Amino acid sequence: MDLHSLTIHQLHDLFVKKKVTSKEATESLYRRIHEVEGKVKAYLMLTEEKALRQADQVDRKIAKGEEIGDLAGIPIGLKDILCTKEIRTTCASKILENYIPFYDGTVIEKLKEREAVFLGKLNMDEFAMGSSTENSGFQVTRNPWDLERIPGGSSGGSAAAVAADECIAALGTDTGGSIRQPAACCGVVGLKPTYGRVSRYGLVAFASSLDQIGPITKDVEDSAILMNAISGYDPHDSTSVNVPVPDYKQSLKKDVKGIRIGIPDEYFMEGMDSEVERSVKEAIVFFRKWGAEIRKISLPRTEYAVAVYYILATAEASSNLARYDGVKYGLRSKGHRDLMEMYTRTRSEGFGEEVKRRIMLGTYVLSAGYYEAYYRKASQVRTLMRNDFEEAFQKVDVILSPTAPTPAFRIGEKTKDPLQMYLSDIHTIPVNLTGIPAVSIPCGFNHEGLPIGLQIMGKHFDEGMLLRVAYTFEQNTDFHLKKPLSLTFSG
Repeated sequence: MDLHSLTIHQLHDLFVKKKVTSKEATESLYRRIHEVEGKVKAYLMLTEEKALRQADQVDRKIAKGEEIGDLAGIPIGLKDILCTKEIRTTCASKILENYIPFYDGTVIEKLKEREAVFLGKLNMDEFAMGSSTENSGFQVTRNPWDLERIPGGSSGGSAAAVAADECIAALGTDTGGSIRQPAACCGVVGLKPTYGRVSRYGLVAFASSLDQIGPITKDVEDSAILMNAISGYDPHDSTSVNVPVPDYKQSLKKDVKGIRIGIPDEYFMEGMDSEVERSVKEAIVFFRKWGAEIRKISLPRTEYAVAVYYILATAEASSNLARYDGVKYGLRSKGHRDLMEMYTRTRSEGFGEEVKRRIMLGTYVLSAGYYEAYYRKASQVRTLMRNDFEEAFQKVDVILSPTAPTPAFRIGEKTKDPLQMYLSDIHTIPVNLTGIPAVSIPCGFNHEGLPIGLQIMGKHFDEGMLLRVAYTFEQNTDFHLKKPLSLTFSG
């Protein structure tokens, strides 16, 4: 039995029946990592010694006949933007290459309380700025379905690790699509929760009004399990919302009869890949067959989403990244003559090109004379976009669209054209601007065998409805069961 290929709920059942130990599962994952990591490059660091200690603790409880939770002993990966006590947290940036936090983020604490096993920290675009994981300060992660293609970003390491069976599940973060777009590229499930549903305490900030932590998993049930673990109010986070958290596993019903599904014309735009459009339209036919009510809707300000996002996100990035100046922590350049030169050289040496680009753009739109023309205007359009969604959700329960306009593109294909790269998130960005939840699930493959993602968007704090719709589709199709052929080798 290949333990590394199992889901959270499958492995949990084996633990409870005492057919497998957590240590055996963890060792299986590390064997898999050592087998394929040289090609995938999903991890920035491994924490094998700590992980095996965590697994042993769970095994001792099982041996004593004690009851365990559904995440106990489950080996998972963590995006390297989540603060982990006594474990390096680099944000895939050389400016934080040797930074070791003195505390755990709230989601890490929650997973520790549930006795999950942490395999290591996963690669990403530097400070979560990118759509391809080519902007990492250390390495380029590759898509397990085609090693010459990108895994998506910025949570590309998380999605690639899940798809390659290098972890049972992973956590990622989503600022403009950074959970959903890589999930679509890698043929796995990625859920971006409602803004405020999951604590951001211990998440290194990129754009504070947009960032959200969420699960990347092999199936929808695992997504529900992780959402149960990480959701909830946190007094440490001023953006955390104190609303009840349901048991998301109760939402896993194979039934969409009577559910109103909205299809926005604006999301099927010119230039979309024809096979992506075909797969998504086949999914719409599926839902109609299963009793859902399909309605056409309009989200008229969709065309402004990318422009609004790259004004607001870069402005917030400029502010948040000002702290990395070589004074308090992180990299400090050597050989400087004065304080200003130390600032300049530290940031020049420590930040990559994409991060520098976004800091410069953000500083520009916040500067005197341009704030009113850009930042304030973008904030106003953001409010109008939120109104569009609120109006749409008066008529429908969920909204369907492609997750990304194309399947995974080739490594290096868009690095010289930032605007083309930014358009990779055209379908996902509105979700972050409006704060609603959304999930991406596999819905097909193109002629080259590359996965295609279906995005399901929902009302604020209605992740349960998303999971129900996604679960119905998943359990009546087999897209989530297929594995990348590029890694079906040993040695």
